[in-house]
Amino acid sequence: MFDLIIRNANLPDGRTGLDVGCRGGRIAALEAGIAADAGQVVDAGGRLLSPPFIDIHFHMDATLSLGRPRRNRSGTLLEGIQLWGELRPMLDREEMVARALRYCDLAVAQGLLAVRSHVDVTDDRLIGVEALLEVRDRVKPYFDLQLVAFPQDGYFRRPGTAANLERALDMGVEVVGGIPHGERTMEDGRRSVTALCELAAGRGLMVDLHCDETDDPMSRHIETLVFETQRLGLGRRVAGSHLTSMHSMDNYYASKLLALIAEAGVHCVPNPVANIVLQGRHDTYPKRRGLMRVPELLALGVTVAFGQDSMLDPWYPLGNADMLDVASMAVHVGHMTSLAAMKDSFDAVTVNAAEVFGLQDYGIAVGNHADFVLLEARDTVEAIRLRAARLAVIRRGRIIAQSAPRTATLALEGRPVAVEPWRYAPADAD
Repeated sequence: MFDLIIRNANLPDGRTGLDVGCRGGRIAALEAGIAADAGQVVDAGGRLLSPPFIDIHFHMDATLSLGRPRRNRSGTLLEGIQLWGELRPMLDREEMVARALRYCDLAVAQGLLAVRSHVDVTDDRLIGVEALLEVRDRVKPYFDLQLVAFPQDGYFRRPGTAANLERALDMGVEVVGGIPHGERTMEDGRRSVTALCELAAGRGLMVDLHCDETDDPMSRHIETLVFETQRLGLGRRVAGSHLTSMHSMDNYYASKLLALIAEAGVHCVPNPVANIVLQGRHDTYPKRRGLMRVPELLALGVTVAFGQDSMLDPWYPLGNADMLDVASMAVHVGHMTSLAAMKDSFDAVTVNAAEVFGLQDYGIAVGNHADFVLLEARDTVEAIRLRAARLAVIRRGRIIAQSAPRTATLALEGRPVAVEPWRYAPADAD
């Protein structure tokens, strides 16, 4: 007897027609035609059953604050940072908690059940840290929220920020963050990478630095991050986020840098939807795209995971907590249109992100948590193409969100025509 059986499901690895039996919040059986009863049965009908989506780079303290105190008129990263600095003194804990909880509701509906959120520690009050720690506790039964202590204005630029960051870690924030390209000088940026990595090593924590989010090809703090990862033995506990300077570097230097990243085991986190609009703002034509060299990194075995970064905030006026939208943007901007590359993009918002996050017992295998999203698509490529509807979101073997299939009924020449997008093209084949 199972608590839940999902029948006739396709999996992201290409297996089809499988049943998934869940008991006690975990996957207890995975095979075709499970001959058993269950308290609840879901017929997948040949649709894709995926582990839940993960956003490995987000700013939940800023989300849903668009227009406060005004909009970003230039669309630049620097004006976004300036706007956040104007808004920061106006923030209060209750308001931030309310915004974050609203966002979590939307995320769950989209099958997004784990988020790594950077939280600004510049304000001496640490309002954002207090708010998101509260949110983390409140959503824990159905949502994994991991926090990064992030000195938005730079680790060394403002007296007290270094102490604030350590206070945030003492309060329970799990990851050390930074922004070396935001320091006053290149040398201060280099020193901040060293200091932050040493801090993480001393506390046994992970590191995730905003790194080289600029069009400047000479911004090379990722090189220092790679070096410190190896010097301090941080292994696969380190992520470099954004790395947009990589799109401006010459190929010779990039060939060296990418090999060093792979050698050190540093994870790379592009943010396609935000950086495609933030970067290249000072270019006329040609315009740079704001995406690190994803196919080249993947070819070297680097773990690449995509983040959404922002939604309805000073940096990005769009977004809807849809990681398929993020994957689709990467496919387009990164010229990742081969079948293998599109499948890689799906992995970048699921299994790769889980690795960077450090999630335990994630994925569709016996013994793992019974956490899934049932998509109105047959495979991962079709899911990205259609931004597939999330028919069911399941957490620990219990359905926590459902959506209706996307169907339109047309009246053409006196005959009704039902249009179901997921049935409209043959399944993609190798």
